[in-house]
Order: sequence, then structure tokens, then C-alpha cells
Amino acid sequence: MATWEDVRRIASGLPETSEHPSYQGAPAWKVRDRSFVWERPLRRADLDALGDAAPDNPVLGARVPDLGAKEALLADDPAVYFTVPHLDGYPAVLVRLDRIDLDELTELVVEAWQDRAPKRLAAAYRAGRQA
Repeated sequence: MATWEDVRRIASGLPETSEHPSYQGAPAWKVRDRSFVWERPLRRADLDALGDAAPDNPVLGARVPDLGAKEALLADDPAVYFTVPHLDGYPAVLVRLDRIDLDELTELVVEAWQDRAPKRLAAAYRAGRQA
């Protein structure tokens, strides 16, 4: 089970990442002012749309490269990944933080960062990891 401290540790360990308050003061992590993961409290419309499937535990929003990647995550593990109508057509998924393991969380956060980071910064990060 992952926690907000895990998200903070992983995200903050990535180059040029900063934490900022987002919606209603919830934390969001950005690379050069581009959000890549954030706490996503469910809104009334989300709760109505999800019905009984609405989680009552922490929800993480994460940017993904494109809608195909979003659909793949949603199909691969619907117990962990979900979406709401507000995110229709937007390349992001919602994550039940209490159901994702640390390795998968790390992969998700790093990939979200790489998607939002400037190309040279992301390439330098990948090169450093391969060395």
C-alpha cells in the first residue's frame, strides 16, 4: 500500500521537481511548472458518476503520455486505475493509492514526469539511469 509520503519521496527525487498546492490546497508535483502527479479529491460530480465504486481512500491523479496509454492502464488493472467524466479526453488516470504497490507507483510517477519534463531534461535523466 502506497502513501502520500511515498509519492512525495518518488516525485521529489526527480530532477527539477517542485511541490505546489493545487485544487483546494492539495499537493501537486510539477517539473518546470508542468504538473505530472497530484492529489485528486473526488468532487460531488465524480462521486455521483462512480456511485458505489467511488473510493473513500486517497486518490492520486497522474499524467500519461496519451489516451491509448490511459485506456491500457484502465483495462490492465481496474482495481487500481480509474477515471471520471471530468477527465474524458484528457491523458490522465486516477489511482487508488491504497491499492498500488511501490514498484508500480514508482514506474507511474517516473513515466508521468518523463511525459511532462522538457525533452532534454528527460533524455539526460534516462541517460543517467542507464549509466
